[in-house]
Amino acid sequence: MKLRVAVLYGGRSGEHEISLRSARAVLDALDRERYDVSEIVISKDGHWSPRAISPDPAENGGIDVVIPMLHGTFGEDGTVQGLLELAGLPYVGAGVLASAAAMDKEVTKRLCRERGLPVGDYIVLQRKELKDAARLCAHLPFPLFVKPANLGSSVGISKAHDEKELCPALQLAAQFDTRIIVERGIAGREFECAVMGNGDADAAVPCEIIPSREFYDYEDKYLLDAARVVLPADLSAGQTAEMRRLAVECYRAVGCEGMARVDFLLEHSTGKMFINEINTVPGFTSISMFPKMWEHWGLPMPKLLDRLIELALERQRTREGLRYSR
Repeated sequence: MKLRVAVLYGGRSGEHEISLRSARAVLDALDRERYDVSEIVISKDGHWSPRAISPDPAENGGIDVVIPMLHGTFGEDGTVQGLLELAGLPYVGAGVLASAAAMDKEVTKRLCRERGLPVGDYIVLQRKELKDAARLCAHLPFPLFVKPANLGSSVGISKAHDEKELCPALQLAAQFDTRIIVERGIAGREFECAVMGNGDADAAVPCEIIPSREFYDYEDKYLLDAARVVLPADLSAGQTAEMRRLAVECYRAVGCEGMARVDFLLEHSTGKMFINEINTVPGFTSISMFPKMWEHWGLPMPKLLDRLIELALERQRTREGLRYSR
């Protein structure tokens, strides 16, 4: 009997279109000999079609496992994961806490620092503090990266080269979140490293992203098709091993399960490696590097999806063995 897999995609976030592209790649790659596949699309205004998943487990009999291909707010941030927990449905990817923590760039940095993992200098501002931003950020040298604390795909991110550019960068980020993170600009190379697993997570060989613009922004990621990718990354054996180790340690620090992609910066002037962020629902589009890194590792997309579904079911079996009352 085929496993009934529901692919959940779309959503209310600014990454709706990316979700559609990721879902299409997943739907095309799922082995129809093994899976009975259904689609659940969430419109930009939040309408679920053709059906919504119910928090009542008794009402979701047509689904064995869910693949959430939702990027950003209301999908990657623990909200949908909470619904799936209530529904009693196995699902691919991180759980509620890890999803929320990874979505929040400040929380990710704090969790990494607590584990002794390298992150760059930063400050977090509330909207009400924006008028004092120049004073509050004075200890950070320009250029600065200004980001919404909770968002992905480089949406709302700006690079401020001086105090004149800082104000509009903050105003842009404040359109997407009530908290803004301001980071010291690290001049260096950009890398991504794919991680997969539950308690026994492992990392693939990392790739290097060479942006066509000043930094790897939304347009460079999804619209221009001009950034270059080097896979495997041109790193020494020691650097590769260290990046893979740090990727797994970041994954564990946040409490991830299933899958994630960890992004790194390698500073030119010092040679230091910094964890930039972690994404618990990485892109699966035709140009996304998470599936390409695993393909290089020997797992083409159909086999990668098989493994992610196995991990979802494995986690569900573990959770079913837990007690939730005396």
